[in-house]
Amino acid sequence: MVLTNAAGTVYGYIWYGKQMEYTLQFHPFWRIVFVPDSPTASLFFTLSLLFLIFPVLAKPNPFYIGLRSIIEALGVVTSIKYGIWAVTMIAAGAAQGDPLEWQHYMLIVSHLAMAVEALIYIRFMVFGRFAAFLALLWLLLNDTMDYTYFIYPWLPDVLENDLPAIQSFTMGLSVVSLLLTWLFISFRKV
Repeated sequence: MVLTNAAGTVYGYIWYGKQMEYTLQFHPFWRIVFVPDSPTASLFFTLSLLFLIFPVLAKPNPFYIGLRSIIEALGVVTSIKYGIWAVTMIAAGAAQGDPLEWQHYMLIVSHLAMAVEALIYIRFMVFGRFAAFLALLWLLLNDTMDYTYFIYPWLPDVLENDLPAIQSFTMGLSVVSLLLTWLFISFRKV
């Protein structure tokens, strides 16, 4: 799973390459952080898997626990959100006439897998509700940056006139991702 997620992360950053180049050319440098959504989620989830595979042998200190909690929360909450978001945008584009190609099907499967694996692996992670809430704050900041400065993931042309609805859906999905995370946290065994 680590190798698959790491490969998906690399592919995702390559997929965002042209948009990141465009952002660097026409926006201030600091906005680049807010452009690659799914690969950053996948990166955090990959790091979360590494925490599970290589636990600290010595007694973990508070800094380690805090860092691990934030990374795991970001990995889970963002993977749920962007997994669902990407599939929804592909389906919405197809419903309005955007032709589906093989890459779309690959993205549908891989993004659904992001959301599902996050929900499956949450039971092994150490983060709690507060860290998940911090991940929500990151998502809402990212959403605000995306739709204020128009650095959201490039959409099919047929969806550009639906931007206000997409923005509302995106921000709402951030909150739903937190609520799903909180729900699955409540089923963890202590």
